[in-house]
Amino acid sequence: MNIALIGLGMVAGTHVAAIRAAHPSLHLSGVLGRDATRARTFAKEHNTRAYTSLDALAKDKTVDFVILATPPDARTEIAAHLIAAGKPVLMEKPVERTLASATTLVEAFEAADLPLGIVFQHRARDASTALKDAIEAGTLGDIATVDIRVPWWRDQSYYDAPGRGTYARDGGGVMISQAIHTLDLAMWLLGPIASVQAMMRRTPLHQLEAEDWAGAMFTMQSGAIGSLTATTAAYPGGAETITIQGTKAAAHLESGVLTLTDMAGGTQTFGAKGGTGGGADPMAFTHAWHQSVIEDFATALEENRPPMTTGRSALLVHAVIDAMTRASETGMQTEVPGCL
Repeated sequence: MNIALIGLGMVAGTHVAAIRAAHPSLHLSGVLGRDATRARTFAKEHNTRAYTSLDALAKDKTVDFVILATPPDARTEIAAHLIAAGKPVLMEKPVERTLASATTLVEAFEAADLPLGIVFQHRARDASTALKDAIEAGTLGDIATVDIRVPWWRDQSYYDAPGRGTYARDGGGVMISQAIHTLDLAMWLLGPIASVQAMMRRTPLHQLEAEDWAGAMFTMQSGAIGSLTATTAAYPGGAETITIQGTKAAAHLESGVLTLTDMAGGTQTFGAKGGTGGGADPMAFTHAWHQSVIEDFATALEENRPPMTTGRSALLVHAVIDAMTRASETGMQTEVPGCL
């Protein structure tokens, strides 16, 4: 199965490494970037070809699906070309900059009956699937509370890159660019969030347009209550965590390791510790999780089933971030719109 990669930013090398390590049936057929010289250099470094244009890539009948890893502001126009060409797409998060534009993009794929997958690779971790299994098996009992923390760090040089941390290019700051992964994982595990109260701010540690700190309290549709703090201003940066308290046991997910503690004090652990990109190096994590997402998407196409994360399911986290933004602006508890 042939894969084309569009977008040659920070995560491009991770996708190439993931494809190279994936099942032998998966092959990188070529890359496309905004800078033609950069694209040719990247292609030469990775022993592939550089497409000369989006039209050339879209017309390549040998391409089975496309990985779209551009900044969010470039998604809609590129997606329109790929939809017209009938190309399934696996897209990096976020879907788009706003809930409204993300919904429009997802609906365009649905109208064309084309598969759209989103790269929320934290769902692919062994510890994440072990926790989901435990929750569904009733090991934790009824879920009472959840605490989500993303204590990351980014140097100012990260935000000095043109457009980064702006609403026009990224759609916001720490929530839509970093914490979106952990928030998505929490809802994949526990179900949708119904309402939020929130505060989103920019600290003195960074110069950017959007927020580098966000806090929220929320109520889930299940009735569980929770809290969230997320920042890129927590030097030197640490691993994101999800802590869940049930009526039978507690669960703590951190750095790819799950710890389950029952009410009698017995503990079990699952997974293996790994980097998360929470420190000054945003790429300090394994490509194995991206590999799992890519392999799952390829298999989903072959088996004609939904991928690990559909475009529609990814709208849930967009809806929460949208509600957090409105809650922060108004100071009021805000309902999260339904997306499924």
